[in-house]
Amino acid sequence: MNYVITGGAGNISKPLTLELLKAGHQVTVIGRSLDNLKELTAAGAIAAIGSVADFDFLVKTFTGADAIYTMVPPTWDAADWKGHIGQQGENYAAAIEASGVKKVVNLSSIGAHMETGCGPVSGLFRVEKAYSRLSGVDVLHLRPGFFFTNFLANIGMIKHMNIIGGNYGSNNTLVLVHPADIADAAAKALLALDFSGHSIEYVVSDEKTPTEIAAILGTAIGKPELPWVDFTDEQNHGGMVQAGLSEEVAKNYTEMGTAVKSGEMAKDYLSKPKPVFGKRNLAEFAKTFAVIYNS
Repeated sequence: MNYVITGGAGNISKPLTLELLKAGHQVTVIGRSLDNLKELTAAGAIAAIGSVADFDFLVKTFTGADAIYTMVPPTWDAADWKGHIGQQGENYAAAIEASGVKKVVNLSSIGAHMETGCGPVSGLFRVEKAYSRLSGVDVLHLRPGFFFTNFLANIGMIKHMNIIGGNYGSNNTLVLVHPADIADAAAKALLALDFSGHSIEYVVSDEKTPTEIAAILGTAIGKPELPWVDFTDEQNHGGMVQAGLSEEVAKNYTEMGTAVKSGEMAKDYLSKPKPVFGKRNLAEFAKTFAVIYNS
């Protein structure tokens, strides 16, 4: 099989690429820098250097692929974050149609059923909508939970304030995922290619309340009494801006937290049969968290 993977050597794309190569397939990886792809090219991947915003580049790279994996790369300087994400979805959809690709695994998110009110995830709603217009193309949208690795951004808060917090609501259950479990799900789908039509698959590693998260991470770093502090939306937004994030990013992340707190972000997930959880739970990730915290 001939696969094309977007996302360069990211936390999902890298292990996904290595798994496909291990299975003996041809894999082309799209990235902006050859240096960043050295480990993957050394393993046998083909590098395609260019921007996923470049329609002609995408069409050229996608043409001839049996299946592709798409994800919208993170950006922190967009004036309209949701619009930027949605536009990339339109670009991917047009390139998929023009290149003749018939099988697509796309990285979306829990909460992507929300057209508005879920920060960047409402941008992924627009990506899914763009793909929904593709005819004769089988598309599987992976909707993972909140990444374990997102908690690494709280290390400074823990070290300097001895708290961890957010505007999610301390007793609301968060649906969580390890990026490697997403890579496993994507690899399984791409190797089997047994999905048809336009479908959704939730990818989950664990479910924990923020209070439980604080206890697990705190215990791993020698602070078992680490408290989770509920921030108001205003405190959450202000803290992010103070930490150096743009107004646009802070606004969207705060909006997403509000969607978690209201329960709307998990509403579609909870309406479906619970998926089989991945291999990695939060307690296991906490060991990695502790290593990074203490480094």
